Amino acid sequence: MKIIATFFSFMFLVGVSFAQKDSLNIGDRYADDQVYIAVSYGQFFDQPTPISKSNFSYSLSAGFIKDLILNKQGNISIAAGIGYGVDFFNHKLKVEESNNTTVFSSDDTISGNLFKSHNLEFPLELRWRTSNANKYDFWRVYTGIKFFYNISNNFQFEDASNTTFKYSDISNYNKFQYGLTLSAGYDEFNINLFYGLTPVFKNSMIDGEEINTKILKFGLIFYIL
Repeated sequence: MKIIATFFSFMFLVGVSFAQKDSLNIGDRYADDQVYIAVSYGQFFDQPTPISKSNFSYSLSAGFIKDLILNKQGNISIAAGIGYGVDFFNHKLKVEESNNTTVFSSDDTISGNLFKSHNLEFPLELRWRTSNANKYDFWRVYTGIKFFYNISNNFQFEDASNTTFKYSDISNYNKFQYGLTLSAGYDEFNINLFYGLTPVFKNSMIDGEEINTKILKFGLIFYIL
């Protein structure tokens, strides 16, 4: 009985949703509330002098973002949302933690040097698109800023003797980060760019040089109405 009730509740909500869309006319105010899924190639930049660029890395994220229309046509809006993301970086910076102190160094003998983080993300966007109340395939340009709160971070590497070292939730990791975003494209398929403005690490030095490592991501983002 519970399954049947759930099924009919679902069908009722779907029916209401389609009825609302069918009742809209061009010029009606409407909101383009969306689920988003992003797949990106990641790279560290602003690395300290002893550290070379990171190797192949990637990021995945998904969430929900809600529109607030700014004009009658519905083609300009602001939007805010919440999501979840995970980053995998194959990098060159050696990161160790001892007695709540983070130590950074350069070591060409280590291998499998991986960094993984899990984050809550909060996008805030200014949106322009060619859609209207009855047109769901359209061009779009969304730009804004995305804030991150780090849930967990893990650093792992192997030394020359194949011994694996793992460090979690290091003290110098910057849990609050943000950066600029740009998404542009047609329909569900859009290019996506994130340019980090805050360093990954706080109050960190290597060989007397401040570490200002930031994150750059570029890939595809899919919007599902």
